[in-house]
Amino acid sequence: MGRTATVQRCTKETDIRLTLELDGSGRGDIATKIGFFDHMLDGFTRHGLFDLSLRCDGDVEVDCHHSIEDTGIVLGQAIREAVGDKKGICRYGSCILPMDEALVLCAVDLSGRPYLSYDAAFHSERVGGMDTQMAREFFYAVSYSAGMNLHIKVLSGENDHHIMEAMFKSFAKALDQATRYDPRITDVLSTKGSL
Repeated sequence: MGRTATVQRCTKETDIRLTLELDGSGRGDIATKIGFFDHMLDGFTRHGLFDLSLRCDGDVEVDCHHSIEDTGIVLGQAIREAVGDKKGICRYGSCILPMDEALVLCAVDLSGRPYLSYDAAFHSERVGGMDTQMAREFFYAVSYSAGMNLHIKVLSGENDHHIMEAMFKSFAKALDQATRYDPRITDVLSTKGSL
């Protein structure tokens, strides 16, 4: 059976139910009421070969902030739970991903220590129904809830759609790499003996 986690979070601003399977095949069933965000999460799912089921009923009549940030919190919690004790996994993952003119670097360490290093700039305030500022808020929420060290750096890019998409896809590839098992690793990959 695959490494799976289901997380629910209900507040006055959002009601979220998410199921993540790390050892999936790239199937997504995603509905957040924010079309472009759904598109980004679908890319994350397909390129990480994760299975993701997500329902988010949020206060999008206010704006997209609460739905996107809270989805990041829940996804981070699901990643942390699905990874489990981390015995035998690679722990680290990285990807430099091209998306037409855009080039994005992402590196992940499933260390248990949350940290986000984010170096990105967009040319417009929104892409579709998603505020470009929310990319940082999403990845911050994921990194802190998952307890991961996450670096995202935009190396080049002009089109905001391409930049954002490259972020989500590179994160997926790096996370897939970090969560893979390596038969040579018999415990956790740490000189401390624990993560």
